Formats: sequence, structure tokens, C-alpha cells
Amino acid sequence: MSSIVIKDLQVVIGDREIIRGLNLEFSKGEVHAIMGPNGSGKSTLAKVMAGHPDYQVTGGDILLDGESILELEPDVRARRGIFMAFQYPMEIPGVSNANFLRAALLARLPEGEEIDATDFYRLLYQKMDLLDIRREFTARAVNEGFSGGEKKRNEILQMAILEPAFAVLDETDSGLDIDALKVVAKGVNTLRGPNVGILLITHYQRILNYIIPDFVHVMFDGRIVRAGGKELALELESKGYDWLKEIDTEPVGAK
Repeated sequence: MSSIVIKDLQVVIGDREIIRGLNLEFSKGEVHAIMGPNGSGKSTLAKVMAGHPDYQVTGGDILLDGESILELEPDVRARRGIFMAFQYPMEIPGVSNANFLRAALLARLPEGEEIDATDFYRLLYQKMDLLDIRREFTARAVNEGFSGGEKKRNEILQMAILEPAFAVLDETDSGLDIDALKVVAKGVNTLRGPNVGILLITHYQRILNYIIPDFVHVMFDGRIVRAGGKELALELESKGYDWLKEIDTEPVGAK
């Protein structure tokens, strides 16, 4: 089964070590949640997986189906099937959603292949209907003037169009009210299934009331220190994160 394996990953930015020997594995068809306090390295992990140039990997590896991706540029990683939904999606004035999504889709196709406008809009409208997104989204500039909920829904639409093998959702619930959270969660649940592995990074348990994970991992001080099922998220909701400072926080394996 197709999988991503993170082995003893160590990451620094500048002279600060952020990730300190992290191990994690997730496969297609699985939803994994990573929880942890602010500053534990959750978003750093997402950015390193996507290939952000500001972060330096000083040890360990990230394997996609057994092959290291650390030397690959971000666009190559994306074409290999890794998708990232940002905590703070960027605005792109002057570029319509439709043109942006078509360009992204074309970049994923094998060299020389095309998708004509009719087929593209048929696919786009199919995915928009699936996610209950209004047609007017196609003409609006990417994220410009969007509410927080609209930006996050737009990220999920991109995921739907690109159909990645693995999706890393970096605090998709950040800044959402309860209604927007439910809409975004519905979109993720619509897309989950055997053909995609999802890594859901979150600070709070509430999104896991709507997106039920198969596995929950607790990240603290740059490591995965606890792993379990969805009940672990409820324990964190009840106890908070301070108790992690008082226990043995040696790193654990993926599952």
C-alpha cells in the first residue's frame, strides 16, 4: 500500500532546532491527526513535507513509497501526489479560481497531455457540486476578499481537483467559526477514502468531532510522544497539554 514514512526527522531553521527525531507513517485510506501545543513543530512538519526552503533537514528522511523526497523541489513533490492545505492561504489578485485550478491540474498531467476547457469545467463543476460551492467561485480571484471559511473551502476544492495521493491539512480549522468548521469538515469527509491518505494537523480537538481520525498522534517538543485512536484526542481535550511536560516524552513510533 502506498505510504509516507518519516524516519528520525531532524529539522532546524536558522540556529534553532524545531523537530528532534520525529517518526511517523501513514498510508492511503487512513486519516491521521497530529495534535500538540503551539511551538511543538506541527506546522514545521507540514512545511518540510511540502519542501519549504527556509527549513533545513539535518537528519532522518521522508520516504514516499520507499523513495526519499528530500532532494525534490516542491512542484515535483506535488506532481508525485503530495498536497498541502495552508493554515493561512495566500491571496492571488488578478488570477481567477478557474484559471488557477486549470493551471494546477495541467501541471500535474504527464508532459504533452492537455485537458480542454469543456472537460475541465465539467470536472470543476462536478467537484464544486460535491462540496456545495457556488459557481461564482470560479470567477473570483484566488482567495481575494474571501472569508476565513471561504479560503479553507477553496483549499479543499483544490484538493478535490488535484486528487492527491496524500493531503497534509495544516490547521484547516484555524480561525473558523462552528458553521464554517462543519462545512470544511464535510468537504474533507466527502473526499476521504481508499485513494488518499490524510494528515490533519490541529491544535484543538473540536474538528475531530466532525472528521473522525483513524489514528491520533501527540507532538511535543519536536517529537511524536503519544499515539493512539480517536479517544486520545478526547483525553487531550480533557487534560490539556501541560501534563506532557511531566511525563516521559521519549519519541514513539508511527502507530
